[in-house]
Order: sequence, then structure tokens, then C-alpha cells
Amino acid sequence: MTSVPAPTVGFVSLGCPKALTDSELILTQLSAEGYRTSKSFAGADLVIVNTCGFIDDAVKESLDTIGEALAENGRVIVTGCLGAKTGDDGGNLVRQVHPKVLAVTGPHATQEVMDAVHAAVPKPHDPFVDLVPAVGIKLTPRHYAYLKISEGCNHRCTFCIIPSMRGDLVSRPIGDVLGEAKRLFEGGVRELLVISQDTSAYGVDVKYRTGFFDGQPVKTRMLELCQRLGELAAPYGAWVRLHYVYPYPHVDEVLPLMAAGQVLPYLDVPFQHAHPDVLKRMKRPASGERNLERLARWREACPEIVVRSTFIAGFPGETESEFEHLLDFMREAQIDRAGCFAYSPVQGAAANDIPGLLPQALRDERRARFMAVAEEVSAAKLARRVGATMQVLIDHAPALGRKGGRGRSYADAPEIDGVVHLLPPEKASKTLKVGEFTKARIVATQGHDLVGVPV
Repeated sequence: MTSVPAPTVGFVSLGCPKALTDSELILTQLSAEGYRTSKSFAGADLVIVNTCGFIDDAVKESLDTIGEALAENGRVIVTGCLGAKTGDDGGNLVRQVHPKVLAVTGPHATQEVMDAVHAAVPKPHDPFVDLVPAVGIKLTPRHYAYLKISEGCNHRCTFCIIPSMRGDLVSRPIGDVLGEAKRLFEGGVRELLVISQDTSAYGVDVKYRTGFFDGQPVKTRMLELCQRLGELAAPYGAWVRLHYVYPYPHVDEVLPLMAAGQVLPYLDVPFQHAHPDVLKRMKRPASGERNLERLARWREACPEIVVRSTFIAGFPGETESEFEHLLDFMREAQIDRAGCFAYSPVQGAAANDIPGLLPQALRDERRARFMAVAEEVSAAKLARRVGATMQVLIDHAPALGRKGGRGRSYADAPEIDGVVHLLPPEKASKTLKVGEFTKARIVATQGHDLVGVPV
């Protein structure tokens, strides 16, 4: 009896870590049902493209990728944020540009995607559940993973269209979140990156109701979540890193956990601007004018804390005075890691109706000025690390690190922050292995990075 080869599904994932976790769910389900997956388009029975639709460049990349998949394969299912966007005629943007796609869904739509897969390529008769790892299919290296705790957002920032694509905040049950974290740690993950649209709002939608994990009651709230994640990470010496944390007053409650080493002393806080009038035009949550006070309070509670943030330069109506206020804030706030976007109009965003759109050249010029200040601050902060010994999680170590390698300290999230370039170990017996920790003595800085010697 000749066995029929399992159908192959080509897969490409675009966009942010939140989209990546959606991709992991789909890939896990495909594997559980016996489908084979591939990163190539040619030769696959069909292709799934998980898209991003946040800014114009992301929309273009997604539409171009769909076009490539159609050209190379012809049978394409589209999911993700771009799938929820409307075109100029009020219809679906993807279908407007690429009418030959088989199906289009929005984000976090695993079942809808699987229904479309089943319609296009019949499900194999025998599911290979035993071939699926307990942690599911991961698109990150084995030693770190993203843990999505909620979907959607309750804010209505004028520059953002995420709520129109992903909906209002929906918190995952805390038992499910902690159960996934436990499986990830057991499966070898040594750094857990907590993500959402608004991590500090976790549980707001369910009024912080009590859930259960391992038979114990636990509130659906940021503080309790961090406490339990720290407890789960401890036996493995693993890191827990918090992303997308709005600077609400209750975030202060997490600082003692950072000071005690249960959660990394690292906060990714999307400030976006510093001038009160610009923040009002942006409709940003929390009281932005008190952010300097918050930062001072955090650093008092946990002197080692590292703060990363993103900002927008050239928002509609931004005056030179308001922009200078932002630069002054950067110098005083001493943000360790800062990124900046020149304002870009996004189709469907309320900011498009705000008067005073600045010329593109001025927006780009302000972004460059901002980054010059941000880099000055970052360089000075990195220079203070020279001479210190830091724990480093190893990401790259060819030949057991005999010629060195590359890793990250607690101050460095993967792909968005700097790295620690590791020189050859001083002791010939010392080896480096990806996914393990090493101590490194910092001997120099290199741009946004550090250089260290494993000890």
C-alpha cells in the first residue's frame, strides 16, 4: 500500500511579535492535523501569508508578499491585520488588490484560517499529534519565546488603527497564560517576553476576576501575573521581560519584583511624545506630563531598571517649541533605548483629520535630530557598563564559542535593542552554548552594543 504524502503549506509571517504568536498557533494546528509546512512558495499545495497593516511600509510589504506568493504558487490564504483593512471602495483591501486569493481573514483567526485550509486542501486522514511538541510550533529560537497575554486595545490613539483591526482588549484566562508559560520553561525557554497591545491593562476587561492555576486562585491582573511568572521562571534561572507597558500608577507595584530579581528590571514603555498638547492630540492614555516623576520613582525603587521606548516626531501640528520640549525630555528622562518614527499618515487613522500636517522633509529632519539626542544618552549609559560583570544569554556561539559569540544582557530585548559581542574566553576550557547563560566582563562599547569577555 502506497502512502500519500502529506499536503505541504507554505507559510510566511510578517509584522510584530503579536502576529508571530498568531502564526505559531496556526503552524501548531497545521502540524497537529498532519500538514507539512514550508517557508517556500513553489511546490507547496497552498500558501498562508500572515500580514501586517499598521503603517504604509508594512502594508506595501504585505501586499508585495501576497503578490509573490500568487505568482509563484497561485493558491494563497491571507490572514492578519491587513486582512481586516478596507480599501478605497469600502471593500476588503486585500481582495481589491489581489482578487485571486482563496480566502482572507483578520488577526487571531486560527479556526477561520484552518477552515480555509480544509476547503482548499483536504485534511490528511491521520493527524500526527505525537509529532507536535508540547510547546507547539515556535518561530523563535528554542531559548526564547513570546507570551501573548491579551488581544486588542481599549485606547483610541489618533495615529493608530490597531483597535479597528484587532478589536477591544480581550485578556486571556490567567490559567491558560500561566500554563503556556510553564510548558515553555519546561521545553527549554530561558527568556519569556510578555507581549500584548497594553500589558498593564491585563484583566481590565474581566474586572480582574479570579482564575485558577495548578488548583490555586490567582487574579487576572498584571501584578499577580508577574509574581507567578517569576515563580515559574525561578527553577530554570530564566528571564521574564515585560513589553508594551503603559505608565499607569499601578505599574509601580511591579518594581519590587524587579528589584528582587523575579522579573527583569526592564520596561518597554511606549511614551510616543512628552509635550502635553501633542499627547492630547494623540489621545494618549495616562498623564504624560508626570512621566518624569514616574521614571524617577521607578529608578529609586530599582536602580538597575532599563527603560526602552518609542516616539513619534513630526506629529500633525507639532511646533518647533513642542519638539524641543521632547528633546529636553529625552535628555532629562535618560531613556536607555529609544526608537523614533517620523510621523506617517495611516489610512483610517483619526490623526489624518488633525490640521497642520508637516512636510515630509521636516518630519524626517526632526526624527534625525531626535535620534542624535537619543544616541548621545544611550552611548553615555553604555559607557558606564564598562568594567562591570553582566549575565549574558547566548544567542550565537559557533564552535562552542572558542572564537567568541554573541548574546544579550537583561538590558537587551531580541531584535530591537543592542547585543553583547563576546570575545574568545580567557580560559581555554570555557565554552559557550546557545540558550545558556554566561558571565561576561564588559571591556568596551561598540555603537549601541557592548563588548565583553566571558569569565
